[in-house]
Amino acid sequence: MSLDIGGSNIKGTLLDGAGEMLATYEKIQTPEDPNPENVLAAIKKLSASFSGFDNISAGFPGYVKNGTVMTAPNLGTAAWANFPLQDRLTELLGKPARVVNDADMQGLGIAAGKGFEIVATLGTGFGTAFLMDGRLLPHLELAHHPVSKDRTYDEYIGEDALVDKGEEKWNKRIGVVLGVLKTVFNYDHLYLGGGNAKKINIPLAKNISIVGNRDGIRGGARLWS
Repeated sequence: MSLDIGGSNIKGTLLDGAGEMLATYEKIQTPEDPNPENVLAAIKKLSASFSGFDNISAGFPGYVKNGTVMTAPNLGTAAWANFPLQDRLTELLGKPARVVNDADMQGLGIAAGKGFEIVATLGTGFGTAFLMDGRLLPHLELAHHPVSKDRTYDEYIGEDALVDKGEEKWNKRIGVVLGVLKTVFNYDHLYLGGGNAKKINIPLAKNISIVGNRDGIRGGARLWS
């Protein structure tokens, strides 16, 4: 079973070893109070939609080290700090689990494995994964780096900024961020995913693609390959 834990929804499906979906893509709303116990209860409820899985892969919106959540700003950092989510998922569902940052899992499912690729997710916040020839590079919480005056990427192009500024100004900000990413990283290909990627209406370079969440959740299979 592959899970994508987000600030708005928790999504899940069953995958085969190649990452192909074997069941309907299901989702459940992330609890209004997204503390660890409430999120685990929601995952337990979502998992009832699936049966016969051998292991669990989960992408989490925060910094994850060896299966332990270190920070989770979009879900309440204080409650999640040093939370052993990987171990708790194993206990909860009775199957071995692996947990990584959500953008990293999306990156494994999306990247073509050719050169230096970046996967950026546009949702509640701004997530990034960096890959070289299909292998994950160390995770960077770029979302919390200042991009404009005293605003971080999360604050500049996250969900709150989209709602507050509207799509036209938000798209101008997206253009600014794309320019920064190109200048700083000089990537071979950039993939833009997450729930708000479909709202991008500015021209994109040939080496930038918009991808769907369902593509990214396939990365759960690669955590075990």
